[in-house]
Amino acid sequence: MIKLKTFPGGVHPPDRKSLSVHKQIEPAVIPNVIVCPMSQHIGAPCQPRVKEGDKVKAGQLIGQADSFVSAPVHAPISGTIKAVCLAPHPIGKPVMAVTIESDGLDAWDDAIQEDLYYSRLEPKDILNRVRNAGIVGLGGAAFPTAVKLSPPKGKRIDTVILNGVECEPYLTADHRIMLEEPEKIIAGLRLIMKVLNVDRAFIGIESNKPDAIESMSKVAKGESGIYVQGLKLKYPQGAEKQLIKAILGREVPPPPCLPLDVGVVVQNAGTCLAVYEAVRDNKPLVERVVTVTGSAINDPKNLRVRLGTSFSDLIAQCGNTNGSVGKVIMGGPMMGIAQHRLDVPVIKGTSGILVLNRKEAAKQESRACIRCGQCIRACPMNLLPNLLGIYCEKGRWEDAEKLHIFDCMECGSCSYICPASRQMVHLIKLGKQEILSIQKKREAKS
Repeated sequence: MIKLKTFPGGVHPPDRKSLSVHKQIEPAVIPNVIVCPMSQHIGAPCQPRVKEGDKVKAGQLIGQADSFVSAPVHAPISGTIKAVCLAPHPIGKPVMAVTIESDGLDAWDDAIQEDLYYSRLEPKDILNRVRNAGIVGLGGAAFPTAVKLSPPKGKRIDTVILNGVECEPYLTADHRIMLEEPEKIIAGLRLIMKVLNVDRAFIGIESNKPDAIESMSKVAKGESGIYVQGLKLKYPQGAEKQLIKAILGREVPPPPCLPLDVGVVVQNAGTCLAVYEAVRDNKPLVERVVTVTGSAINDPKNLRVRLGTSFSDLIAQCGNTNGSVGKVIMGGPMMGIAQHRLDVPVIKGTSGILVLNRKEAAKQESRACIRCGQCIRACPMNLLPNLLGIYCEKGRWEDAEKLHIFDCMECGSCSYICPASRQMVHLIKLGKQEILSIQKKREAKS
């Protein structure tokens, strides 16, 4: 029996995973047209390396990463470049994108083929394949994986944590790949350990996924130095700092400190699978598993999707909606991003498409803080969300900064637990923007 661990604070929203957790991963239909944004990751956007009229194959480079913190973009399908221009993006304003019209052949680049001797590669060669494949964190943050696997000199990493928590309600993509492809995930984890010269790794999985714990434990049993750790069901258990605290008891200091400052690198289960495919097959990141679910979806599914497929295409593949759509979110309900249009494309960080009905999406009217302190007890970062919300509401930016507003990871626990329905995350986001703007103005004057 695995002893379950956890972290201080947090909340317990209904997980709503039963809608899709038993649905095996299906290949999504390849659309006739795909739109590939040049910015699908944290860091500098890519520069297009194709022009209108060019012919491309699936896996071919179409966006070059010219900065260290960036990740190249590859064609998810074969076909003809129809446009290189600004296009809608699920994160917000339009960005430069490459539009490809399918030729119906789904022909792959010749470089994508299995390397039977991939396990003999040196760490630097593994890292190069990961970098060239354009892999980013697939849990939603989309931080370039090659950068994460390149700690600065003097930063000794002693532990890798594989994040199999998937604590956001509704989402089940990681759960399904841990059930269906555990060997590949652990093979990818082993490659990451080799790059970092680490001989110990933990796989963290919440207790609401007993079948995933069993699946991963069965494979890990034959792997030295890899351990499965069950975790109590609590949100946001999958956040890096909370995961490290729960499994290792280590506390990551406030920003700008990172997990590597306490000797840890955390990688998502889907990312480990992508690393394995990149190193073994030279396959770039051109597809991922996406959960399409919610109270307004007729047939929720877990789909293996080519990047650049539109949200509307995937919703159609899930039987469309029941007509009572109140909100569409990229990701989960706690930290996801609401969408105002459905012609936006799936990007590397799209873990799910959540479609809620009007009743579930309806917001309660926000009221004044009643000083109950529930948000303080729930905050996993030990902040004072009630005061941060009040200060941001009143424009008291300096006071908000003194209360460490930038330590907030915007998990939404405070907003979820608040009996006054205060939109604390919205206020804190506003506060961060205002404080950064003030700081930039000060720097410009000095």
